[in-house]
Amino acid sequence: MRKQATVTAKIPAELKERLARLGVNVSGMIREALEREVKRVEKERLRELAEEAGEILQKIPAEEFVQVVREGREER
Repeated sequence: MRKQATVTAKIPAELKERLARLGVNVSGMIREALEREVKRVEKERLRELAEEAGEILQKIPAEEFVQVVREGREER
């Protein structure tokens, strides 16, 4: 079993009552929302890193890049 942590949030009492009346699984809903948000932020950060890497790679002359790739192939 995975280790669990407790997260606490304050919401308006009326909202809590409405959720209870509707039978909403609040814990499950919060867990899913947090998982979605983490995936979204991770994806955004990866996109930013890929952009930065692309900018760095564009600064390398094509001839130098080709030479490094060839040398890597020859080492195998």
